Amino acid sequence: MEIRIVDEDIRLIPYYKNNDVAIKWYQDKDVCKQVDDIDFVYDLDRLNRMYDYLTSHGEVYYVEYKSALVGDVSLKDDGEIAIVISKENQNRGIGRRVIKNILDLAKDKGMGEVRACIYPFNKQSQRVFTLVGFEKIGEEDYIYKFN
Repeated sequence: MEIRIVDEDIRLIPYYKNNDVAIKWYQDKDVCKQVDDIDFVYDLDRLNRMYDYLTSHGEVYYVEYKSALVGDVSLKDDGEIAIVISKENQNRGIGRRVIKNILDLAKDKGMGEVRACIYPFNKQSQRVFTLVGFEKIGEEDYIYKFN
């Protein structure tokens, strides 16, 4: 995996263990609710288990925005995309731009479609994914098909 350049402000950095930075995103109850529908924050064990799982089932990148790590994004081998942007960096168009870049990666890998699982209450993520072309196909399921 190589660094992926999204635009002049955003780069995707291949995952490496960086608990001190990454745990901060998962210490926000609102972010944990959006991502996992849980009412508690991650501890280091949960964080490491998540990254171990994601890295063994696909590609994981840190999202770097204006030289600071602000989240992560994964593309699993089965075509599932997941993204987390720290609360203070949400609503800046970062997620939308990152997802578009991950769609390019999925297409380059020959995937015919990708999907995202988004909880019904997570209107912000629903909006971002539909803005880049995902279609809702179930209560929590969104799909993007390549032509």
